[in-house]
Amino acid sequence: MLRQLNYLILLRKLNIARFCEVKIVIFNFRSNPIITQERYGHFMKYGFIKAAAITPDILVGDTTNNTSQIIKSMEAAQKAGAKLAVFPELCLTGYTCNDLFLQDILLKESLAGLKQILAASAVMDMVTVVGLPFFLRNSLYNIAAVIHKGILLGIVPKQNIPNYSEFYEARHFAKPAAGNESIQIPELGEQGKDIPFGTNLLFKAANLPEFVLGIDICEDLWMPVPPSCSHAMAGATVIANLSASDETTGKDIYRRELVCNQSARLICGYVYADAGEGESSTDLVFAAHNLIAENDNLLKESARFSNEIICSEIDLGKLISERRRMGTFGGTTPVDNYQIITFSYQSIENTELTRNFAPTPFVPQDKTDRDRRCNEILSIQALGLKRRLAHTHCQNAVIGISGGLDSTLALLVTAKAFDMLGLDRSGILSVTMPCFGTTDRTYQNACELTKTLGATLKEVPIHEAVDLHFRDIEHDKSVHDITYENSQARQRTLILMDLANQRNGMVIGTGDMSELALGWATYNGDHMSMYGVNCSVPKTLVRYLVLYYAETTTNKKLHDILMDILDTPVSPELLPPKDGKISQKTEDIVGPYELHDFYLYYMMRFGFTPSKIYRLAVHTFARTYDEATIYKWLQTFYRRFFSQQFKRSCLPDGPKVGSVALSPRGDWRMPSDASVRIWMQDLEAIQP
Repeated sequence: MLRQLNYLILLRKLNIARFCEVKIVIFNFRSNPIITQERYGHFMKYGFIKAAAITPDILVGDTTNNTSQIIKSMEAAQKAGAKLAVFPELCLTGYTCNDLFLQDILLKESLAGLKQILAASAVMDMVTVVGLPFFLRNSLYNIAAVIHKGILLGIVPKQNIPNYSEFYEARHFAKPAAGNESIQIPELGEQGKDIPFGTNLLFKAANLPEFVLGIDICEDLWMPVPPSCSHAMAGATVIANLSASDETTGKDIYRRELVCNQSARLICGYVYADAGEGESSTDLVFAAHNLIAENDNLLKESARFSNEIICSEIDLGKLISERRRMGTFGGTTPVDNYQIITFSYQSIENTELTRNFAPTPFVPQDKTDRDRRCNEILSIQALGLKRRLAHTHCQNAVIGISGGLDSTLALLVTAKAFDMLGLDRSGILSVTMPCFGTTDRTYQNACELTKTLGATLKEVPIHEAVDLHFRDIEHDKSVHDITYENSQARQRTLILMDLANQRNGMVIGTGDMSELALGWATYNGDHMSMYGVNCSVPKTLVRYLVLYYAETTTNKKLHDILMDILDTPVSPELLPPKDGKISQKTEDIVGPYELHDFYLYYMMRFGFTPSKIYRLAVHTFARTYDEATIYKWLQTFYRRFFSQQFKRSCLPDGPKVGSVALSPRGDWRMPSDASVRIWMQDLEAIQP
């Protein structure tokens, strides 16, 4: 069984301007070497904190050696920038002492070692959690001592004592009574007075109020309702679980899943420190399998069978955001049963980010997972359309096909929905409407794709209709302004709607979520349809969905057409081509979609501030875009997102496929005239 889980859930918004006097700090944004205190301060308030899970080199029963190794490891963790260091269960003596735990000298020397650790911690602005045996009123307890800057903040005893198979802790250790009390530890001198002792202690940083630490010890986590569940409901955002888990074949997989799952259930950071080499090998081997997780995301994992320190940064702001979104979290908080011990960090030092952030957060990085997700999303899109077609007794669909990614995906989904309904694909009317900006490449791809899928192709050139419209509204055709572009888009929508009426059919929308976020759609033009299958699919994911379809089809011709479409620049093709090639490239106008999808994900999913999103983007895209480019397009994103809400307020129906969507009927409710001022001011404060 898993012996000890070091559970750390750290939550905080950092404000260096209030608590740090450093004039210049170093922050590694990959290629960016130095940033000033002001800019660094802006970053720190976004809530990243470095935590360490540590397995020291110990000798069973040798408290002198173990104390020295613990202090040495504390110094290393502090040097690495850790603000929280978690050690294994009973590491001051060794977990495998067995009946030696009943020896007076071992218990006495344990307290002597704790006193040395307290003294050493006085110069460290880091919370340290260390395990040791502790004798109180005729009972021996397996405890976690929580320490900060020379002060013993409190003692938390292990609540669930195993007594099975290879573990007989009940032979030595008592189960504590519920609740808290204040105790005296004379052996610690002045530091041993009025020490909080109990199962319901939480440790909160007064100057980082989002950081509230709770403690589990090993077996505690294995219970049907672990103590950490109550800790989290009472406000703990970090759980530290000190563990001594013996190693057996395959156990690491279960341990990893257990740690990640609990961090997800509690929406917390989770730091797991495991006993390792140095423990007795009489019957068991311990592998030092340390883990740091954040809301089901494994941030860092040690190599087994090698004592080491692992560090990673927990995004406390992200955890706070997740809890804020869940109306059910903390609804029955038993706060009255808890004692909150407060402390203050002396300063908020620099936090070097070592963790990575996916540049395409809507797209799984692992190909196997990505393929599974793509198959699932295509099924959700098709099932949504299938239901709408069946409900309306509609056996025909009309799609404007351009040879671009969005209309391609919409056609693939519609074909899948028709297959599910047992309808002939000839009932899909695929309409190409060439005009001033249409290139031969996109036209040919649109036609060939339609034919290959077995849909019905109809070509309706719109040059003359648009020219007539220009005459009616007295617009100079040589002026290639927004009227020039939108007249074409609205003419196309008019044709699609009327063709759908002729066939008693339904117009299938092709626009994606990234375009909706930016308002990159002509109001009452491509903005409108009778069912939008791509409405919650961001542009970066559209590309992978089409790629997945291309890679999994057995039709060689279809594969080649889709691959060429994937290689075509994204464009509405509303301006005349140059030398037969696309002249109007969307990403040159509104910015790279990979950046906008990154911004959209963190703005909507977690409610991050613009400046935090900027810092994350700089860290993530440092090798692709410079800071000025990232900043420029982030400003564009917020301006367009706020000014274009009126288009999202009247969106057609469409299926939700992921955790982020823009439907005004439940996913995103925002006033169309909301001001962007404070969001832009936040960006202006960190202008590069």
